[in-house]
This record gives sequence, structure tokens and C-alpha cells, in this order.
Amino acid sequence: MTTERDELLDQSSGPRSELLESASIEWIPLHKRKGNAWSITPFFFVANWSFFTIALGFTGPSLGLSFGWTIVAGVAGMAFGTFFMAFHATQGPHMGLPQIIQSRAQFGFYGAAIAVVMAVACYLGFGVVYTVLTTSGLQSMFGWSPVLVGIVINLGAAVLAVLGHDALHRASRIIFAVSLPLFAIFTVMIIVGAVHEPRASGVGAVGFSAVAFIAQFAVSAAYNIALAPIVSDYTRYLPPTTKPGLLIASVYTGTGLSAIWLLGIGAWLAASFGAQDALTSLARAGDSVIQGFGLLLAVVSVATLVVCLGSFSYSVALQVMTAADMFGFRGGKRTRLWIGLGAVTIWAAIAIPFGDDVVGVAGGALSLMLFLLVPWTAVNLTDYFLVRKGDYSVADILDKNGVYGRWSARGLVAYGAGFASMIPFAVLPFYVGPVAALIGDIDISFLVGLVVASACYYFWPNRSVGAVGIGTK
Repeated sequence: MTTERDELLDQSSGPRSELLESASIEWIPLHKRKGNAWSITPFFFVANWSFFTIALGFTGPSLGLSFGWTIVAGVAGMAFGTFFMAFHATQGPHMGLPQIIQSRAQFGFYGAAIAVVMAVACYLGFGVVYTVLTTSGLQSMFGWSPVLVGIVINLGAAVLAVLGHDALHRASRIIFAVSLPLFAIFTVMIIVGAVHEPRASGVGAVGFSAVAFIAQFAVSAAYNIALAPIVSDYTRYLPPTTKPGLLIASVYTGTGLSAIWLLGIGAWLAASFGAQDALTSLARAGDSVIQGFGLLLAVVSVATLVVCLGSFSYSVALQVMTAADMFGFRGGKRTRLWIGLGAVTIWAAIAIPFGDDVVGVAGGALSLMLFLLVPWTAVNLTDYFLVRKGDYSVADILDKNGVYGRWSARGLVAYGAGFASMIPFAVLPFYVGPVAALIGDIDISFLVGLVVASACYYFWPNRSVGAVGIGTK
């Protein structure tokens, strides 16, 4: 049995960077931990630094919301959603495990299957949406075959996913360094009035609508809440001495700033020019000032999206392996490789013939993801910060006979109650709840779900918890 003391002694060998990551869902030993709170900021910045975020800015104007109100709703939604997502980051260095496997502490060894199903569904959905955005955008710009584009970008994503954690962080740092100055220049061009779109429709939104405002708020909040089930996947290699406050600030800054920035650009393109395709409108707007600059912005945006697809594939592999571990199958890097390849194959096969309704696809997918994710993040954070206060046993999380049990009624009932409470308040692509209909199709289900799931978990009749420190292995 390896103890925390043994790992601390072994840390003298120093952290080693691997070309091909050897770990899967197991605890990350201390001698492999490296970096600091701010070293991961580029990764989380790039996680939202794609033209998908620009497309989110189309939501408000497409429903009749003005540019100003779209910015207010978008910033408020991002600030709200990022709050929950960023707090998950502290669990990575503290526990040294991927995000979803930690759910065993709230739902039980087998009960955590509900978190696995939720997460896999969400990230396969993200893979579909990102592939649709890229194939439709490049087809519109250059007439390129959606099939060929879909295959190429997902092969690139698969390579990054196979290489693993360090490769994804390195790619993110490169994208961050290259793209940041380009978008800074483009933003200055917008501010000084140098950007125009000669082929735009010129139809912009000029008013306020409560439904549109809440819709923009909800998709913005969902955007970063949707990252919650993978946050620890990319912070678990940080040393356990990483200060939680700095780590939260780092993740909040990265995901929040990039999302608000590009959402603002999207809202401006939609409200000013009636833009409907994120990649095409970005390229044309950039080229309207300097010929070729828009193409450069588009190329960088596509590269960013490939890194994001790689991250989704990598995390889906960890989630599926968490499920396989419930049945006694503990795979290694080869298993992670094949599952990651399978993930990109599935979403590419769905996405390539899907179509090009960018705003509808993005908004609908995020509404569904928010519906699935809210009760989980409420239960997970309530347990971590309010109930157990970070006191967990990694050994028991990995053991079906551990102190967390095989099934936890507390977590499962709280998730179910949160999910059920959202239904009357929900506005989904195929369903409008009765309460939502009474208040003008305004979706406040995520607020209800957060409160109900958190309260149900926290005030559970048997509030005793039995866990030892995370040093036990």
C-alpha cells in the first residue's frame, strides 16, 4: 500500500512530462504533480475561445434582443455559470482524480452511473455541435465537403485526446499565444468603427424581450456549467498544495473572460449585421478591414475548436472508463485511446449529415445540457464544500466496498428531486413546462433545480458522513 508519505518522499524525482499519458482514472501520485494555479489559465481560456461562443451571442438578437441587453444577459449568465464550474477546479489537486469518478462519494460506487450517463451524453452532444459548426462554416466559406472537414478535424482531435493531458495543455498554450493578439486587434477594430460587413443583411435587433433575455442568460450560464463535469480532469495534475482561492480565480478568469469576450463579438455581429453563421461572419468582418485577416481569424478559430473536441474526447474516455470500473474492468492508456477514438467517430457520424441550423443547434443542445447538469453540480458542490468540507478517502472512492457504499440514497434522491423540480419550469426544444408557459415561456428551471437539489442533499435526515483523509491509498 502506497501512503502519502511515500509519495512525498518520491516527489524528489520531480514531475515528469509524458508524450503519451500513462494514467487513466487512477489517483495521480504526488511525484507526477506539477504547475501552479495560473499555469492552467490558458487551457480554460481556450475552452471557450472558439466560434461556438460567438454563435451563442446570436441567441438574443435572433429573438429580438438588442445588442446592449444581449451583453447584459450574456455577462450575467456567464458570471453565474462560471461560479459553479470554477469551484469544481479545487477538487482536482485536492483529490487527484477525474471529476466524474468523484461522484461516487455522493451517489455511491454504482449510483455514480447517473453522473456518467449525464456527462457522456453532454459531451457527445458538444462534439456534434462543434462538428456541425465547423463543417457548415467551412462549407459556406470555401465550399469544402462537410464529410472531409468532419473527418479531418476529428482526426486531429483524436490525436490530442490519445496523447492526453499534457498534450491538450500544450496545444492550448500555443493557441492562446497565437490567437489572443489577433482577437485583440479585431476587437479594437470594432471599437473604433473600422469593421463593416458589405454582404450583411443589415437587420439588427433593437428592443427588449424578457423571454429573449432569459434565453440568452440561460444558454450563457449553461455554457460554463456544462464544463463542470470535466474540470478536475485538467486540474488533477496540480500539486495538492495549490491554493484553492487562486485556482478558482484562475479558472474563473480563463473561462469567464474568453466567453464574455467572444459572446460580445457574436452579439455585435448579429445585432449590427444580422449575422447567422459564426465562422463566415467572423471571416468577412475581419476581411472588411484587412484582406486576409478574417481568414486568419477563422483558421485560428477552427484550430481552437479542434483542441476543444480533443478535450471532450479525452474526458468522455475517462467517463466511460469510470463506468467500466464499476464492473471490475480497469483499463489503461490503450483503453483510453480506443474509447476516445470511438467518441469522435460517434459524434462525427451524427454531425456530418445533421445540417447547419447553427443558432438552433447551439441553443437547443445547451438547454438540454443545463437540464441534466444542474442537479449534479448542486449535489457535488454541496457535498464537497458544505457537508464533507473536502474530507474524502480516495481509497474508498475507488473501492465498491468503501465507506461511500454501492448506492447512496442521499445523492440519488437529491438529484432526482432537483431534476423533477425543473420540469414544470423548463423551456426545451420539444417541451414547455406549465409554469414556464404561465410566465411567458421564461425558463427559470436551472435556478429551481439548484436550490432543490442542494437543499435536499444538505438537509437529508441522516446527515452523518464517514470519511477519512485523502492520504489513504
